Amino acid sequence: MKDSLVIIPTFNEKENIERIIRKVFSLEKEFDILIVEDNSPDGTAAIVKELMKEFPGRLHIEERKGKLGLGTAYIHGFKWAMQREYQYIFEMDADFSHNPDDLLKLYDACARQGADVAIGSRYIKGVNVVNWPMGRVLMSYFASYYVRMITRMKVMDTTAGFKCYRRKLLETIDFNRIKFTGYAFQIEMKYTAWKLGFTIKEVPIIFTDRTEGTSKMSRGIFREAILGVIQLRFKRIRPKKAA
Repeated sequence: MKDSLVIIPTFNEKENIERIIRKVFSLEKEFDILIVEDNSPDGTAAIVKELMKEFPGRLHIEERKGKLGLGTAYIHGFKWAMQREYQYIFEMDADFSHNPDDLLKLYDACARQGADVAIGSRYIKGVNVVNWPMGRVLMSYFASYYVRMITRMKVMDTTAGFKCYRRKLLETIDFNRIKFTGYAFQIEMKYTAWKLGFTIKEVPIIFTDRTEGTSKMSRGIFREAILGVIQLRFKRIRPKKAA
């Protein structure tokens, strides 16, 4: 059934974009792909547009005027998906740090096991990270511990960016009240889903750091996540009002 959309934000991903698209389209279940492209100077958009001729109706692109942040890219994609008939909407990176094969596990958690959001978790069974320096592993692991301590949310990998949402969850969230744009966006979306009473399920994955292209992590993004958690703890979460 054609019910699933994978949203992939891109900025300077020419080394990875064709391979990740072909890999997703090779899976036994049919997924559509939406590329949210932030005006990459390296020609990422041109590669996607050429591939769209090969995959009409399955590969889509939304181009934005500049690098506007991860959170706004996903919200743009969520709204695009809501205007169509997709029932399961996925977040995934372009750089193969998320294994496309695991899309099937995330789909199963939502479609067959009753989860409203399925999280590809690095920390639900130990620490499953490949090619990261130990300092970054520790920073990520203890960042998730910090988020749990402040918010009391029962999620092991609070900063994870590999997820599947049921449509009904995204229809309930008021995107105008989602304030963060970097990695804090990932925390805010999980916290919002949790406070609204949706079912969250963590699915164990192995996270592999990119081998091609350049990481988009920065100190500013990390600072937003650390400080933003305190703001979240006191934020009043309300469902979107019916139109």
